Amino acid sequence: MALTNLQVRDLETVLHPYTNQATIRDTGTLVLERAKGIYVYDVDGKPYIEGMSGLWCTALGYGNEELAQTAYEQMKKLSFTHLFGGKSHDPAIELAEKLKEKAPVPISKVFFVCSGSEANDSQVKMVWYMNNALGRPQKKKIISRIKGYHGVTIASASLTGLPANHTDFDLPISGILHTSCPHHYRFAHEGETEEEFATRCAQDLEDMILREGPETVAAFIAEPVMGAGGVIVPPAGYFEKIMAVCQRYDVYMIADEVICGFGRLGEWFGSSALGYKPHSISVAKALTSAYMPVGAVMIPEEMYQATIIESKKIGTFGHGFTYSGHPVGAAVALKTLEIYERDRIIEKSAAKTPQFQAHLKALADHPLVGEARGMGLVGALEMVAHKPTKKAFEPKAGIGAYATMVAQEEGLIIRNLGDSLAVCPPLIITPEEIDDLFDRLARTLDRTLDKVKAEGLLGA
Repeated sequence: MALTNLQVRDLETVLHPYTNQATIRDTGTLVLERAKGIYVYDVDGKPYIEGMSGLWCTALGYGNEELAQTAYEQMKKLSFTHLFGGKSHDPAIELAEKLKEKAPVPISKVFFVCSGSEANDSQVKMVWYMNNALGRPQKKKIISRIKGYHGVTIASASLTGLPANHTDFDLPISGILHTSCPHHYRFAHEGETEEEFATRCAQDLEDMILREGPETVAAFIAEPVMGAGGVIVPPAGYFEKIMAVCQRYDVYMIADEVICGFGRLGEWFGSSALGYKPHSISVAKALTSAYMPVGAVMIPEEMYQATIIESKKIGTFGHGFTYSGHPVGAAVALKTLEIYERDRIIEKSAAKTPQFQAHLKALADHPLVGEARGMGLVGALEMVAHKPTKKAFEPKAGIGAYATMVAQEEGLIIRNLGDSLAVCPPLIITPEEIDDLFDRLARTLDRTLDKVKAEGLLGA
């Protein structure tokens, strides 16, 4: 297939994140031109259901006039100022107040960043900083999970538990550890119930803490539902058991709510939906429905007091970004939260969950699907070569990538996480659009099955 002029220009100038840099030179890129509602349109005018909300983030869909107008008005009023050296502005103050109001746990202060990666990178630095202030210089190790995803800066990519984020980047850095992945379908022992598996995961964490020495382990970080690791919903009782271990050894609990926050699981925060109370929280993505790059770290009083102690010792709190609390981003975030409340977006999305999850679970019967899993308006279908044994396809077969390409031909944008197909539509999706999304996804599976059969890949 001959590449268009735009595709050639793109390949000669842009380095694409999370892309096979070799194969893209043959396939070209999908160049998008405009968007409205749940649809994006390429330069030829073809519409696609954006079944991933971009990257788990455009909760209010595309082309929201209120958000665009808010950004425009703020740009005219105060296009930029910063928060360094004691400066501030109304949008940042109001946004911090609103986040404290909505937080599922007591929050003292809000530190603004531009992305989830920056939020989790800041969490690492601030945990270290806090323990230095508290006279615990050895209590620095941070435990994440295999298949967890927390970003791509040096520290946050180290927290991420996916091989592609580590291999040949010389990561993870020292002091970052990874405990077991809470994926019952893949990692439970034969006959092990979800509750028993959760108990074993908690025991794995406790064993790691004891092996390393509780006096050296500072924090544990987790997504409520794991996103880029495969949309992994924790087994029954998981967080209750994990939190008990953290409390036993004075391990600070960080909730990475970058994907789950602001309605994805049917409540304002995923930690609330899953019934646990972290110490601090990272947010981004749906905070502005991705209309502006804004994130935040929401910290407790103990951590704030540590910044005071260290400021007295050093003379300043030496952390921050040029765009921390950017006035345009903060104004858009405030309007986004207002829309969530005013239009009852989160309650309405929760009401659509049974329909969404029913469609998802119905596809579990497909010959290619080993497991259909999800919660709220997010889910994944894990494709396997042999359902009875859960045998995975060889990675070199590229079945997940092929299915994603077929979905695109069907006018549906999804994301393959290995051979798991993730769906995470805008929260504003209608019941009729949910039906349409899953019709296209079913056709995608059927066409992928044809390829798998033709190549003799299905079976033990």
